[in-house]
Amino acid sequence: MTALCCLGVCFVLLLKVSAGFGDLRCPENVSVDSLNTRYVLRWDWPHETTANQTVTFTAQYIAEFRSRKAKHDKLWRSVCVNNSEHRCDFTRAELHYQGLYLLRVRANTSQQSSSWVQIGFCPDKQAALGPPSSVKLNAVKEDLEVTITDPLSSNNQSMKTLLDNNLSYLIQYWRRSEGPQTAKVLLTPNNVATLIDLDRQTWYCVRVQSRYEYYDKNSVFSDTHCARTKGQMPYWQIFLFFMASLLLCFLLALLLCFCFYKMFRLLKNTFWPAIQLPEHIQELWLNDSEKPQLLSPASPESVCEPLVMVNAVLDEVEAMDEQSVNAEEQDSSAHSRTGSSDSGVYSTEEDSCHRSTTHTDLQMSSKKHRAQLHDGTLMELCV
Repeated sequence: MTALCCLGVCFVLLLKVSAGFGDLRCPENVSVDSLNTRYVLRWDWPHETTANQTVTFTAQYIAEFRSRKAKHDKLWRSVCVNNSEHRCDFTRAELHYQGLYLLRVRANTSQQSSSWVQIGFCPDKQAALGPPSSVKLNAVKEDLEVTITDPLSSNNQSMKTLLDNNLSYLIQYWRRSEGPQTAKVLLTPNNVATLIDLDRQTWYCVRVQSRYEYYDKNSVFSDTHCARTKGQMPYWQIFLFFMASLLLCFLLALLLCFCFYKMFRLLKNTFWPAIQLPEHIQELWLNDSEKPQLLSPASPESVCEPLVMVNAVLDEVEAMDEQSVNAEEQDSSAHSRTGSSDSGVYSTEEDSCHRSTTHTDLQMSSKKHRAQLHDGTLMELCV
């Protein structure tokens, strides 16, 4: 009877153990995401659970040398307990950078727990190295002085002290117009480095990478910083800048002169037009009593009078006509005295006829010529 009771108790215990560990699956893809002294344990849990079960996770760690003891189960230290996220931050555990540790994680429900998933972790070997926390450039004559601040731990401690001063820096520098593809490099263990053999008055860009030679770890590059070197500018550059400035000033002055000329012409044509009214019309406008009155277009009165502009040529033509008439009269009288001595009456009549005919022709010719001259100078003036 006693033996049967013992067997029943053992069977119940086995059922509880199988119910506690046999059904719930373990987390997968467990890894450590680390940078300097910041460590985050990550895992995946793609398994399905029943609707009334909530899965949480527990993460622990232990030093590797302590795990070799017989009763090491009580030496594990929990960092995350019943955590619903698929990550656990081990930064606050303050793991020694050059130590060796074991990290483990399991899934939990209200009734079950999965088995532990365990990995080894050595920060000195596995943790990623960060870039310098700060990079500054200072132009010293024709050179550039690069000041580098060490990458910092989670406690704002220099990583160089944790790496036993085995930290060095790879400096890349190039002209800003060329790009990092043509960059030159400088490897230095110091926090202050000087870049030499640079061009004067030229912009250079710099970025820095942290390097740990013992485990061959390289960080990503820092942000790019640019600065301009000092020193006297070459004479050909000074001459080129002077000519460019002179040309620019000349073009600007030419543009200002052109704008001033256009403005002056506009003002002059507006207030002092080139075409002026005749003097007698200006006198009419100046005399208030003789100002012309505007008439309606339908008024029957004539509002235009002919204005004849006599040129000096007309006076010369009239003088020439008078001289021609006088010459003809003299010729006619002389001819009448010498040519007709027999019949005085006939000669006198013939001379009179000839003289009248010649005088009439000259008058008609003069009038015709005067009319031709007057046609070009006759115009009407509306008053």
